[in-house]
Formats: sequence, structure tokens, C-alpha cells
Amino acid sequence: MDTFTTWFFGLFTNWPVVWKNFDYLLIGAYPQGPLGGLAMSIVMAVIGIFGAFWIGLAVGLMRLSRKKWLSWPALVYIEIIRGTPLLMVIFWFYFFAPILLGQAVPETHSAIAAFTVFTSAYVAEIVRAGVLAIPKGQTEAARSSGLSHTQTMMYIILPQALRNMIPSFVNQFVSLTKDTSLAMIINVNELTLSARHIYTRTMKAPMEIFLTIAVLYFIICWVLTAFSRKLERNMSRYQARNNAH
Repeated sequence: MDTFTTWFFGLFTNWPVVWKNFDYLLIGAYPQGPLGGLAMSIVMAVIGIFGAFWIGLAVGLMRLSRKKWLSWPALVYIEIIRGTPLLMVIFWFYFFAPILLGQAVPETHSAIAAFTVFTSAYVAEIVRAGVLAIPKGQTEAARSSGLSHTQTMMYIILPQALRNMIPSFVNQFVSLTKDTSLAMIINVNELTLSARHIYTRTMKAPMEIFLTIAVLYFIICWVLTAFSRKLERNMSRYQARNNAH
């Protein structure tokens, strides 16, 4: 048989390798062993975006401050992190954290810390843009009513800005979910490394295995993107009703 015929019939004979190991792609060796696969990718993304939200919120507000001793460190942090590839940030935490802490740091913890720090710089810019998008008249009205700058930000500006930022946060979560595949470089058993483990163990069906993980990534990202679009439509309708009143 020629090469094409061999490949064509191989499409039907190699898929059982994927189905037999599909649970490993989803959850790794859990519960007999550590969690892995798609579940690990989602866990890292969720923890990373949660931590990045709070750090990014603080850094974004610092960036907006009129006090140079607050705004300049925030600016330096944002520019350094955004100007550095995520892979390098992962290496920083993987190699330098044990030296600074004087003890070994699990690979998963290093990856999550890197995702959190890296994403927080982008969240900070989302926060800054969201706050600046609020009309200045609202700040002036709040200040004229006797509220301090901090009270104006916390009770008037920030709640509105955060509501408008939700779709951007979801999009950042989508991006981070895909970026978790880089954790395989430090041997974190996320989805991509799980696929490589299966191929290394079976030495069969590389196309089928990696096509399957591409579909899994697509499904997760498509669901999140659809959720983001729905949020954007709801936000638009909400703002239209407010403007009408």
C-alpha cells in the first residue's frame, strides 16, 4: 500500500489508543495518583486568574495614583512583566524560587505563581482602562458631594468599572487557559504533557492524540468565549436601559 492508504486506514486503527487513555487526558492518574490532564490545566488557570485579579487590581489602582511613589513602581512592574515572555517568567519561578526560599518548590506551585504574576500585569492594564473609561463627571460629582478620593474610587467609580471589565477578564482567562500548556516545560502534568506521556508510552497515534487535545482546548475556550460574548450583550443592554432612564 502507498503512504496515503496506510495513513488513511491508520485513522481508523489508531483511535482506540485515544479512547483507552482518554481518562488520563482528562484527569491524569487521579484518584490513584496526582491530578493531571485537562483538570490540572483548568485548576492552574482558575487559581492563576483569581490571584492575578487581586494583584492586578492593586497594581492597576497604584498605576492610576497621582503619587509617584505608587504609580512608578506599578508602571515598572507592568512594563517588565508584559515585556517578558511567559516562558521566561515560568523559568524565573522554577529556578529562582528554591534559591530565595531555601527549599524545593513543587513544579505546579512554580507554574501557578508564574501564571499569576504574568497575568496580573495584563489585569492591571484592564483595570486602568476600565477606570479611565468612566466619565470624569462622575468623579467630580462625587467629590463635590463631600466624598474623599478613596471613597469616590471605592463606592462610585470602581463598582462601575469592574462591571464593565468582566468580559475582558473572561478573555484573559481564555488566554491563560491556553497558556497553561507552557507548564509542560517544567514537567507539570497538564493536558499537553499528558498527551506526550500517552504517545511516549504507546508510540502510536501521535496525530490522533494531539488532535484530541486541540479539540479539548477548543471546547473549553469556545465555552468561555461564548460566555464572554453573552456578558458583553447583557452589559450593553444594561447600559442602554440606564441611559434610557
